[in-house]
Amino acid sequence: MIRRRVVVRGPVEAVFTRFTAGIGQWWPLDQFSYGGERSADLVLEGRAGGRFYERFRDGEEHEIGRVLVYEPPHRVVFTWNQANWAGPTQVEVRFFPEGDGTRVELEHRGWDELGEAGAATQRAFAGGWGVILDRFASRAEA
Repeated sequence: MIRRRVVVRGPVEAVFTRFTAGIGQWWPLDQFSYGGERSADLVLEGRAGGRFYERFRDGEEHEIGRVLVYEPPHRVVFTWNQANWAGPTQVEVRFFPEGDGTRVELEHRGWDELGEAGAATQRAFAGGWGVILDRFASRAEA
C-alpha cells in the first residue's frame, strides 16, 4: 500500500474541489500521462460511477479508472488500471481540516491484484505519488 500526505493552505471545500474538478489544471501531465506529448487534459467526473480519464489533443480519450465514492468535501475513491494489469487498483483521497489549511491523505492500494508484478509496480508508483501531491500543494496554494 502507498500512503502519502500533504498539507495545503485553504479550506477543505476549496482544496477538495481543486483536487477533483480542477485535476487537469494541476496534474503534471508532462511527467505522468498515457499520451505523452498528445496529452491535453485529465478529468475526474464528480460522481460515483464517473470516469477518470485523460483526453488527448486529437480528442481521443484514455480511461484510467472509475469513481467509486464521491463524498464532497471529504473523500473521493477511484480505480486505477492499466491495460497490462490483471485488474484495477484503488486510490482513496481524504481531506481533513488542519490549522488554517487542509491535510490531504492519499492511499493507493490493491497491488496484490496485479500478481507477481504488483510489488515492482507499487514501488514505481510510490515515488510518483510524492511528486504528484507536491505539485498539487504548490499549485493549489498559488
